[in-house]
Amino acid sequence: MAVPKRKTSKARRDKRRSAVWKLKQPAFSVCPQCGELKAPHKVCASCGYYKGVQVLKKEA
Repeated sequence: MAVPKRKTSKARRDKRRSAVWKLKQPAFSVCPQCGELKAPHKVCASCGYYKGVQVLKKEA
């Protein structure tokens, strides 16, 4: 049976367990109506349009 020759340090153990390497940059797309950045496949928060159709009424 294989046995570790040395004890794994806390720093090495915690680096392995950290989820930092799993983080990704959030995706953004440009709204064709107003040009603001928005999440893809979501209603634009600034103008209320989704796929060229006004879904939410926004006050000016």
